[in-house]
Formats: sequence, structure tokens, C-alpha cells
Amino acid sequence: MSSTPALSADRVRADVAALLGCQPAEIALDENLFDRGLDSVRIMSLVERWRGEGAAGLEFPDLAERPELGHWTTVLGKAAAE
Repeated sequence: MSSTPALSADRVRADVAALLGCQPAEIALDENLFDRGLDSVRIMSLVERWRGEGAAGLEFPDLAERPELGHWTTVLGKAAAE
């Protein structure tokens, strides 16, 4: 088993960037992703994807209440540990 978490900060950023059609480096950690065009349907698709990759405790409100990459990375770390 790899020691690198599947849901690393780089992976989260890349997944979000792919949905938004931009380069990962273009998204700041504290940028509001709703302002960038992310919507609730896309967040749900991320929740389902990330649950399947180990963040079993992840829920939609965990991401929607504070739609920023920095926050999401912290939330995913906690959800994966549950």
C-alpha cells in the first residue's frame, strides 16, 4: 500500500480544476469556488468520488459551507480518518 494519501492536496486541486476547466495552479487555496463557477451538482460529484476513494465520512455540507480548497483539504483528511 502506498504511503501517499489518495486524496492529497494536489489531487483535490486537480479534481476541482478538471471540473472547472482550468489549470490547478490557477485556483488559490482561499478562493471561493462558487465564485469560480462550481455548483452544488459538481460538489456532489466530488463528494461521491472522494467517498469512493476513502473519505467515507464526507458529507455535502462539509464542502458547501466553506467552498475553499484549503478548507476542503482539511475536511478530507478528517473524513478519511473516520
